[in-house]
Amino acid sequence: MKFTCEKHLLQAAVNAASRAASARSSIPALEGLLVQAGANVRVTGYDLRKGIYQSFEADVSEPGSAVIMTAKLLGEMMRVLPDGMVTVEVAEGGKTTVKCGMSEYSFMSLPESNYTELPDADYADAVSLKQSELAEIIDETIFAVSTNESRPVYMGSLFELEGDKLTVVSVDGYRLALRRADVAGKTQSARFIVPGTVLQDVSRLCSKGDEEVMINLGERHVSFSLGDTVVFSRLLEGDFLNYRKTIPENFRHKLGVQRGEMLSATDRVSLVVDETVKSPIRLTFGDGSIDFRCNTALGAATDVCTCTGSGGDTEIGFNGRYLRDALRAAPADELTVCINTGSAPCVILPADGSDGFIYMVLPVRLAK
Repeated sequence: MKFTCEKHLLQAAVNAASRAASARSSIPALEGLLVQAGANVRVTGYDLRKGIYQSFEADVSEPGSAVIMTAKLLGEMMRVLPDGMVTVEVAEGGKTTVKCGMSEYSFMSLPESNYTELPDADYADAVSLKQSELAEIIDETIFAVSTNESRPVYMGSLFELEGDKLTVVSVDGYRLALRRADVAGKTQSARFIVPGTVLQDVSRLCSKGDEEVMINLGERHVSFSLGDTVVFSRLLEGDFLNYRKTIPENFRHKLGVQRGEMLSATDRVSLVVDETVKSPIRLTFGDGSIDFRCNTALGAATDVCTCTGSGGDTEIGFNGRYLRDALRAAPADELTVCINTGSAPCVILPADGSDGFIYMVLPVRLAK
């Protein structure tokens, strides 16, 4: 195998594929990257659960393939090589040479036969939306994905497709984040759970422009096609929370707030929270204002956020970080905060009455 290309093309492919390469594996080849050169060049990383490959144009003088070890080494190599044209050559026996300008590296590669075969594409349905919009949806829900390995089904986000509507839901037992968006394409109603680590990679690889991402759903796998880059993953299995029954529908009090003002008050009061103790912040929802209080061993803090409407002087305790995460993620400046009692969940909705997002934060029991 031998090909020549612009360094930045190979570097981009290596950086993308390396996200899926194994850091340590019982199959040594999975710690490397599979490089295949034919009509173009494709670089693949795979750890048996997720995979990423990216293709790019190159001057291929000798078609072939090899597993270049390791992904980390190749990534560092691309980082330090000078800009310009890079030539990669793999001779018989696996001797590999990478040249760029006056720089040259030599090392051994493995044959493609050592690499684990990628899963068969069994994709039956596909929908599309803008990459920038998908990245926003992921970023505005990923914070609520659970990190508790004892409940692996919640270590991912639920994707629900109904007609031309996509709903993404993340829960971790203490909070819920939901985002909705319109999609294009034909698909039957479907529910599937994508691992949070995969969604983080998809978000980072999405472009900021109007380019579209194609979401392809199979029986056990899902793939996200982002131009020349494809991210594929095994789906998580299990029964996800029935979020429709979990989110309250009726509320005693609804208050209108400015997201930035409530977030700033939360940030200021949370400064005295001792993270080792995780003391709650106290919010009293009054008439036209929300009082914030927090008393810890570090000190005391108070603040006030204006609002429209009355909360009946309902006092609710919150984990400051959970409330702050929801306010930071909410994609609107004007919000409606919905409450019932001091022991019931707080729900944050868009003030315009649309259904684009829902955030729910469970209260913390307050000491009298």
